[in-house]
Amino acid sequence: MASEELAKKLQSRLAASEETEQRPELEETIVTTKYQESEAACGDTSSELSAKLNRRLDINEGNAPPRASRVFNPYTEFKEFSRKQIKEMEVMFKRYDTGKDGFIDLMELKLMMEKLGAPQTHLGLKNMIKEVDEDFDGKLSFREFLLIFRRAAAGELQEESGLMALARLSEINVSTEGVSGAKDFFEAKMQALSVGSKFEAEIREEKEERKKQEVEKKERQAAFKQLQSAFCS
Repeated sequence: MASEELAKKLQSRLAASEETEQRPELEETIVTTKYQESEAACGDTSSELSAKLNRRLDINEGNAPPRASRVFNPYTEFKEFSRKQIKEMEVMFKRYDTGKDGFIDLMELKLMMEKLGAPQTHLGLKNMIKEVDEDFDGKLSFREFLLIFRRAAAGELQEESGLMALARLSEINVSTEGVSGAKDFFEAKMQALSVGSKFEAEIREEKEERKKQEVEKKERQAAFKQLQSAFCS
């Protein structure tokens, strides 16, 4: 009986000593795992930071990859301009968008400023784009092009800046047609109604012009058919 109790005590002591020997190994495994997880997290953060820094370097050097252009309605977003003014700006934009990709890049802007009689240095052209380049792609979308005229009309451009020269020499009247400068509330309200009526009148004129063109086209087609039948008979 005594020998059995002695054997049990010896076994419990052996088990306790084995557990003590294994504990440092377990603790070391936990510490190593936590270090690896921390290192992986730091690696992810550093990769993200590196990607952002590379993107910024590309932007500064003019090598940023193209981004999808914003879809917007210029007539609702730029209400301070009439439809006629916006169409004139669009015609000008497309004239200098020689690549027909919906953007004016550095070289196209260089050509535009030369044609307008206000050539700029390479750095000056970059600064012009940077001033309205909201998506940092190093070129002007039509929306960003309209921002030039908005800032010119609001008096937010410096007189000696390249953008001010572009707005001034474009032969597009960018005087603000909104309610700014009205003497009181009632005058402002009347002005707003006047702008709305003018906008509607412009739409009606465009529709009437299209109808007139359609009628003239049908008349020409009818005259041609009549002439054709006279020859065939």
